[in-house]
Amino acid sequence: MSKENNMSYGTGDTSFQAAGGEEGIRKLVDNFYDRMGSDPRFSTIYNMHPDDIEISIDKLARFLCGWLGGPKRYQEKYGPISIPSVHQHLSIGTDERDQWLTCMKESIDEQAYEADFKEYLIFQLGIPAEVIRSRSNQ
Repeated sequence: MSKENNMSYGTGDTSFQAAGGEEGIRKLVDNFYDRMGSDPRFSTIYNMHPDDIEISIDKLARFLCGWLGGPKRYQEKYGPISIPSVHQHLSIGTDERDQWLTCMKESIDEQAYEADFKEYLIFQLGIPAEVIRSRSNQ
């Protein structure tokens, strides 16, 4: 998608399509968790996950499908989601939020997405990341 069309991200399934649909989202999420699990910079947030990381991978991929305007795969399997509630048992401060966003940005950068969609996506992901951080510190 060209710069002139980036205003359509977030409308309908435009973002879902820009991410490559379910296959593209799964590739992003796999890359994200591979990076998080192998790069010591992200060990704090990786260690917050359950031992069976496959469940976390599945949940994030399914969530992103719906969040980006595609099918509501998370709800189909796990039911409704409240992002802050799902993370309330974790202590997420500025460092953890920034680790998550850095890991995600680096993973997004490796995808074959248009440059303007990469910028849009990391900006949009920063919004719930900040909500989770601010609610975790109350």
